[in-house]
Amino acid sequence: MRDKIVALTDNLSRTIVGKEKPIRLVMVALLSGGHALLEDVPGVGKTLLAKSLARSINGRFQRVQCTPDLLPTDVTGTNIWNPDSREFEFLPGPVFANVLLADEINRATPRTQSALLEVMEEKQVTVDGEARQVPKPFFVIATQNPVEYQGTFPLPEAQMDRFTISLSMGYPSEAEELQMLQKQLQRVQVDELEACISLEDVRELQRLTSLVKVTPSLQQYMLTIVRATRTDDDISLGVSPRGTVALQRATQAMAFLQERDYATPDDVKYVAPHVLAHRLIVANGRQPQAIIERLLRSQPVEPELLAA
Repeated sequence: MRDKIVALTDNLSRTIVGKEKPIRLVMVALLSGGHALLEDVPGVGKTLLAKSLARSINGRFQRVQCTPDLLPTDVTGTNIWNPDSREFEFLPGPVFANVLLADEINRATPRTQSALLEVMEEKQVTVDGEARQVPKPFFVIATQNPVEYQGTFPLPEAQMDRFTISLSMGYPSEAEELQMLQKQLQRVQVDELEACISLEDVRELQRLTSLVKVTPSLQQYMLTIVRATRTDDDISLGVSPRGTVALQRATQAMAFLQERDYATPDDVKYVAPHVLAHRLIVANGRQPQAIIERLLRSQPVEPELLAA
């Protein structure tokens, strides 16, 4: 499946200039069966990345522009009365997609944000007591502006815990921004992207990712890092067991992207800041990613891990 991964990466790079690491992290979230949270200022390509991914995998794309007046049924769907059949019919919401973009998710009220909790974890929505499965694969990309707080509702811990990966696109370098302008003249638009892999390919890639070997010693290494977040003086609330599972899945996906069928400590170190930092509640104004990186440096890599 290496050629399919290369094709997907190259296709995304046609519209997303100079963002190799964000593309790789989003693919880690996709292959691990999780979801991604993009925290960045407007205009750096968050929406473009989501739309490009959906077109590249030939998936159904839906976008929800989150606002304070958005209702939970606007996301999940609702039953409406059909006067012809004299029955209620289910009108699906935007969650019935392969790639769902929840744009500016922190502008939705907590009630509406909670509408995504079930579907992000269980891949189903329950409306009027009836559970309905969403398409597979199902991948949520949510965005939020970390520097704008007026009219926003911070995501609760339970919602943050549903995201496998949190990342920032960042501003492009001068050379990358120049390349972006040149591509704009060439009119490389997202609507022109053609699917390079199928939804069945994505499901197979996810299945193969789950088969990547993780040795017991590497699991203990990950567990040591996670448990350290629960006792650190700079952290008020550490990583949950769900975060531990997410770290292992992301590690497997990172190894798979590196064309290996086994995971290494370097895979853990690469994904850990993006998997664990957003799950923390920190004290004393500390930076979550800096804390995770400090914990990674403080945990020695045993010789048996390198041998494995």
